[in-house]
Amino acid sequence: MSLVLDDTIAAIATAPGAAGLAVVRLSGGDALAVADRVFRGRSALAAAASHTLHHGWVMDGESRVDEIIAAVFRAPHSYTREDVVELSCHGGALPSRRVLTALLNAGARLAGPGEFTLRAFLNGRLDLAQAEAVADVIAAATGAAHDLALAQLAGSLSRRLDGLSESLVDALAEVEARVDFAEDVGGVEVPEHVATAIADVASALGELLRGADYARALRDGVRVPLVGRPNVGKSSLFNALLGESRAIVTDQPGTTRDRVSETIEVAGVPVTLSDTAGLRATNEPVERIGVALAEQALADSALVLWVIDGAVALTAEDREIAARVVGKPLLVALNQCDRGAAVAVEDVAALLDGAPRRIVRVSAVRGDGLEALRESLASLLGADGSREASAVANPRHAEALGRAQVALVRASDAAREGAPGEVVAIELRDAIAAIGEVTGKAIAEDLLERIFGKFCVGK
Repeated sequence: MSLVLDDTIAAIATAPGAAGLAVVRLSGGDALAVADRVFRGRSALAAAASHTLHHGWVMDGESRVDEIIAAVFRAPHSYTREDVVELSCHGGALPSRRVLTALLNAGARLAGPGEFTLRAFLNGRLDLAQAEAVADVIAAATGAAHDLALAQLAGSLSRRLDGLSESLVDALAEVEARVDFAEDVGGVEVPEHVATAIADVASALGELLRGADYARALRDGVRVPLVGRPNVGKSSLFNALLGESRAIVTDQPGTTRDRVSETIEVAGVPVTLSDTAGLRATNEPVERIGVALAEQALADSALVLWVIDGAVALTAEDREIAARVVGKPLLVALNQCDRGAAVAVEDVAALLDGAPRRIVRVSAVRGDGLEALRESLASLLGADGSREASAVANPRHAEALGRAQVALVRASDAAREGAPGEVVAIELRDAIAAIGEVTGKAIAEDLLERIFGKFCVGK
């Protein structure tokens, strides 16, 4: 990807496939001139006012390519803060591809992934957190994920971080002033009010990070396998949670051989449920493959739904599974409660190190307990925590802000222990730089290339 801003780029901005319209976008200092080399309308686009629409044709020499509407956006009042022309042609792969080819032949360069948004960032229209939110808006799979991405695109996280960063800059200025003029102010020690201000920012970052797990789940979704021994009703519960018959259900143990997955929404989070083969030792070749897939799903998952037949006593297979899931975030469904209650909640808790667990009695057949199961799953996902618009959803942001918080805790501790101001200043600079990695005020070119390289071409 190029960080050069002195050329004109072009790309198809809409998804491939049949559609009513497709959009081909141009941005750069020569965008209007390049467009005029292929556009034939009542007047040249170079003479057009900003934010106007113009009907015409795209031409390749003397041949018509497609009938289009050209939208003109003059700098700096455009997405990239450069001159931008968007050509709306007929949908489908061929019309947009031919329009793009004509623009490239007329002097434009094919844009790289995310290069339009990169230019918006480099030209100061968006900061980096807002620019990354563009991709999250596009990828959002639920309304809650879309709302969070839109809030961050509007600058909610950026404004919060800018305020915290300003507080740190003020603290750093006072610390460095005391170091530089120690004789005038009576020493290099950090005053109590500065130490308090530093601790307050560390606490505020902690609040942001406390909502990060749920925000990340909103953004990326969560995979949750249903595991358990054969014939405990995993497939029935899977179907009940989906509200449709997706997995085969029989009384024959070992019916589920392959992993069947579907996505539901829980508290705004896209949750991909996987119905897996019953975990047991088997010599049947196909079932053994299914069991291996179930074991892999269990090993890879960050959250597990363990299904137990609550109508019969716990078995040796149940105990073996308990030993494998004990260290994971876990939701337990005591299924088949319509047939009786042979297993107590305390019995399951005892198998799982005695720690408090979310254990819910359900009947996949009758639907008993399904809402309570969903509520418990939502709680495990963190939905009862922070839902503020500035929650940290991006893993890169969470890592950088985590480093900033650690540096501030060290700075606060050092200040209150009477350490020299130089020590505190080092930690403050590290924290400010880490926050700057999120907003883009302190970012390396190779990191920009990695971030925007994940975007789609045309955005």
